[in-house]
Amino acid sequence: MDSPVDARFVEEARKFRLRFACPDCAYFQTESRSCSNGYPAAPHLVTDPVPGSVVIFCKSFELL
Repeated sequence: MDSPVDARFVEEARKFRLRFACPDCAYFQTESRSCSNGYPAAPHLVTDPVPGSVVIFCKSFELL
């Protein structure tokens, strides 16, 4: 799911320490920087979004 990032999202992500990117997911393979479920990891590597960007949420995300 694509979600546009605004200032409120950035503020709340920092305030609540939200995790949504591949490096925070149980399926992420650090060595190969890939997803063990076979999903493309590149669009989901943004860990510090900025207003005007887009965050893409993965339906299989599992917090470590």
